[in-house]
Amino acid sequence: MQDILTRLHALQRPQTLMRAARMGADSYRRGTHLRRLLGCSTLPRSGPALIRLIDMEAELNVQRKMADTGYNLIRHIEVLIAIVSEARMLRTVQGRPDAT
Repeated sequence: MQDILTRLHALQRPQTLMRAARMGADSYRRGTHLRRLLGCSTLPRSGPALIRLIDMEAELNVQRKMADTGYNLIRHIEVLIAIVSEARMLRTVQGRPDAT
């Protein structure tokens, strides 16, 4: 399996979505946002959380590309905000520079 950060680096998303995610990451509150997105009472570590978020985002991206009527742009941005924020935390823990 690919390293989580390698998978993140390979994501190709519209610049507008990523810009919104980076701006929203400044107000990310892990306890509130991650708990709501993942629907869990106990927060996972950043690595496992990122894996789940990446899978969620992939489904949203498929819906976006297919112009699915059930696609929720706000939810997609919220998930991307969480991904950017969790990746920053993981990079900090691993001592890697922040590339987001």
